[in-house]
Amino acid sequence: MTQSSLKSFRDTLEAIVVALLLAFVIRAFIVQAFKIPSGSMLETLQIGDHLLVSKFAYDVRLPSDIWLDTTDGKVLMKTGDPQRGDIVVFLFPEDESKDFIKRVIGLPGETLEVRDKVVYINGQPLDEPYVMHTKADTLPVRDNFGPVVVPEGEYFVMGDNREGSYDSRWWGPVKRSKIVGKALVIYWSWGSLTDIRFNRIGTLLN
Repeated sequence: MTQSSLKSFRDTLEAIVVALLLAFVIRAFIVQAFKIPSGSMLETLQIGDHLLVSKFAYDVRLPSDIWLDTTDGKVLMKTGDPQRGDIVVFLFPEDESKDFIKRVIGLPGETLEVRDKVVYINGQPLDEPYVMHTKADTLPVRDNFGPVVVPEGEYFVMGDNREGSYDSRWWGPVKRSKIVGKALVIYWSWGSLTDIRFNRIGTLLN
């Protein structure tokens, strides 16, 4: 191998290593890609939407596979708290190997109740323009729930597709430490190879 070929090989190898390190840092600390697998967040999120999730919206933390003392990762700095209406990705309480995505509805310390499909926070009806209802019937738990007080350090989350979402109404609030991050933007969307939803690409989520 000539001197110039060796230099070119080293330069290429260095570029690959730097790119891999940057990808690791971005994935571990900054953003995570997430694909919508179900219709629980319709109409806001469609099956086949691909999202970028901010991992530093609420905390800056070491990844759990680096910080071995806890499955949640060590928090280096708190950057904010989840707010009502935030769309968040979190570790599913019944199986933490799975990521779930829902909307924050109830904050710590609030009293939450669902009456005839309407959510009440501290006795006041909540304005929810994002909600989709697909069934007219009413069922216990799904459409009439509570009242319950959301524990400190936990968040009550629900899907926008209220009759098609398995959420805090069944398995309880989500601990703040289990929230991975906040959904920011749709970077890709398709229903199939022949159904690319160009109009959804770049949509900011709120």
